[in-house]
Amino acid sequence: MTNSLIIIVDDDPKILDAAKDLLREQYAHVKALRSGRELLEYTEEHIPDMILLDIVMPEMDGFETYRLLREQEKRLGRRNAPVILLSGEHDDVTEQRGLTVGASDYVRKPFDREVLLRRVQNAIYNAKTIESLIEEVTQDSLTGLLNKTGANTKLPVLCRCEAGMLAILDLDNFKLINDLYGHEMGDRALKAFADVLRRNTEEKDILCRFGGDEFLAFFRRRMEKEDARELTKRFNDGLHAECVALMGEDFDIPVGVSAGFVAAPDNGRDYPLLLQLADRALYQVKQGEKHGCAVFEPGVTDAGADDLNAELARVTQIIRERSSSSIPLWPGREGFTWVYRFLARYGTSAVTLLFSLSAADGRESELTEASASFGETLSRVLRRSDAILQLRVNQYFLLLPNLSESNARIAASRVLKAWERSSFHDAVVVNYVTEYQDFEAQKQHGV
Repeated sequence: MTNSLIIIVDDDPKILDAAKDLLREQYAHVKALRSGRELLEYTEEHIPDMILLDIVMPEMDGFETYRLLREQEKRLGRRNAPVILLSGEHDDVTEQRGLTVGASDYVRKPFDREVLLRRVQNAIYNAKTIESLIEEVTQDSLTGLLNKTGANTKLPVLCRCEAGMLAILDLDNFKLINDLYGHEMGDRALKAFADVLRRNTEEKDILCRFGGDEFLAFFRRRMEKEDARELTKRFNDGLHAECVALMGEDFDIPVGVSAGFVAAPDNGRDYPLLLQLADRALYQVKQGEKHGCAVFEPGVTDAGADDLNAELARVTQIIRERSSSSIPLWPGREGFTWVYRFLARYGTSAVTLLFSLSAADGRESELTEASASFGETLSRVLRRSDAILQLRVNQYFLLLPNLSESNARIAASRVLKAWERSSFHDAVVVNYVTEYQDFEAQKQHGV
């Protein structure tokens, strides 16, 4: 017997009892109701896996009940429960109308036992398959929270229909974890922070990873400033504890959570507008000591927000924060191309350097991990003006601007000397080649 919740709605007690007894042979939870009004009251608090709904009922027929049910689900931000319409009428027009409005199936009364069971099973299976596919599209694969697509689908409905708080949560200085400990550790920290969010929020709240180290939340309750501050403090304390657990007691990166809150419907019900207002509150925190929160207040938080100078300052601050690291650039393949093009057009000279790693005898299984460790060595040794591109698992291409030809081998030697201290040093053989790029001479010759 499955744990699916099946609801049967019919004003005929004989039909109701017959369907209930039949379905209880296969399903553990079967609820029998007598009217559309009872259904709508029950589904305010319960989420069914399947509804069998009679069309011909007094006061409110099945079509009107179906319409109000879909409005209720939209208001509550829920998926649409599959509905099989029941009818004693044997005309094709009624059946066509039922399928046109979106019902999963149509069953005529009196129903055949095997037919009813099979159609219920098919409808539940199809609904769960669709739900699974939707989750794949709207769920962040790393954290299990809603992703940006899911947020942009669900949050506009909640902002429009419910009272609560929309919040932007931004992780301060998180880039340093990726830079110093690697992206794998960064991913583990993001997953841990998602768990912190779950532990400190209610099940009805909606949590999203909007992208990178930025998160969104809709809290289905009103908050005063002190409530928001206390919640943000718990987020900060939880994040720090998780980072220490992952990276050790000597973890000293000043990561934290800055949050901007805005109340709905006090400040409107339009999701893009509320998102903008939450961002203004977040900017207020970023201007201060970070690791805290601000709640949007008209005339306070938004003072000068439309001024171009204020917007320039805001954008500059964000870029400065994300580029404050002392480690070299890891811009990715496309970004690396743009860095090179920029230097070729406006720079004077640079050295390109290619490191290639191969496994020492009998150490082939360690090559991947050793190559990752070599990348961490590059991050520690090179300047923040240098750029690194990992071409393959075992190859790193470096762009070292404003470096003379005579200093190219010195730079390579510094990397190799630092690599000698690695525990993976004996696992690989490192070879490299360098090339000097005189951009001034190339421009003079039209290259």
